[in-house]
Amino acid sequence: MCRSIKTLRPPVLAEEATEEEIRAAALQYVRKVSGFRVPAEHNREVFDQAVDAIAAATADLLSGLEIRGAGARRAG
Repeated sequence: MCRSIKTLRPPVLAEEATEEEIRAAALQYVRKVSGFRVPAEHNREVFDQAVDAIAAATADLLSGLEIRGAGARRAG
């Protein structure tokens, strides 16, 4: 969908995704879906709320994923 959004889970990332990486991905998603790189002032609040909600959902998703064999791949 958006080439700027990168995979944030192991083993693609060597370590756990940072809050900054998760927020950057959420921002890219909201920009793509809304069609606005920077929202007008009257849309700023809803734009920021969407970024916050997507960042939170992404963090929940990443913390809940079970990556089979990830430990074995990192050890080698």
